[in-house]
Amino acid sequence: MRLLHRRPPHAAAGMITKVMSEITINELEAAINFWRARSPSKGDELALCEEANALSKPYALMIVQRQHLVSQEALDGAARDAWNSYVRLKNGL
Repeated sequence: MRLLHRRPPHAAAGMITKVMSEITINELEAAINFWRARSPSKGDELALCEEANALSKPYALMIVQRQHLVSQEALDGAARDAWNSYVRLKNGL
């Protein structure tokens, strides 16, 4: 996840600027692989775990639409929960 805290050149010091959170396609893929390693597919159907499945939908859309970034706010609830859990676990929180 990228948090951009850039102050525009014309903004005064101490001025509050908007925080944007965007996820790159590579970061989303890493999260899917994290969940796949943590909860491997089982059974004859080799279904993805709930978290990897939730993240695979925005990942597929990014590929089809040739996007490199998705905002965290654009994720549905299940995908956002899977992403936030991944970030917390990755950062040891």
